[in-house]
Amino acid sequence: MKSIQTILAAITILVMTSSAQGKEMKTHEEVASYAIGHNIGNQVKVEKDNFKLDVELLTQGLVDAINGVDSPLSGEQMTAAFEHIQKLTEAKQAELGKEALETNATYLAENAKKDGVTTLPSGLQYEVITKGEGKVKPASSDQVKTHYHGTLTNGTVFDSSVARNEPITFPVTGVIKGWIEALQLMVEGDKWRLTVPSELAYGAQAQGQIPANSVLIFEVELIEIIK
Repeated sequence: MKSIQTILAAITILVMTSSAQGKEMKTHEEVASYAIGHNIGNQVKVEKDNFKLDVELLTQGLVDAINGVDSPLSGEQMTAAFEHIQKLTEAKQAELGKEALETNATYLAENAKKDGVTTLPSGLQYEVITKGEGKVKPASSDQVKTHYHGTLTNGTVFDSSVARNEPITFPVTGVIKGWIEALQLMVEGDKWRLTVPSELAYGAQAQGQIPANSVLIFEVELIEIIK
């Protein structure tokens, strides 16, 4: 039977490589084992961007827990460590948020100069890609059926009904402020490119793949207004 040290060394090597290569997963147990490890890795991946993660100690803690070895750490030690990491994370996010505001202000100013781009008093910018033949605009009490493709200013896709090939229906007022404003200016068949300032999107709150203070870019097609 392999020693804990041998298992630890093997896991450390796997964690430090870019992918799990070699072993073919045939049984449900093998698939579940890899899935659990991958889920843990996804959680850890977020944290490693916020502080210097010690991979050897990470894997030691994982192996100890699997083998029922009691943690040598006191509750006070762990609480103090996590509070420290939380402060580091908050400080880093605050700095990134400040940088994002400055970068996005420049982006919005440059985008506003492009031919075909209209900037509304709210700061919302839009460009008509396809002009629809509809005559009626959605009211705030209506629902709309749309196709959309959302990206960050660097081109990263964070959501796309187009990619899923599934148009989505929702209340006009059930989305971010930038969308609410734009939808009520569109007619059926319109396809617009929206450049949404952060204050009309998610503001200082990060949302999944969307960092805090992000300008969001959407291509939005209004398919149908549902009264």
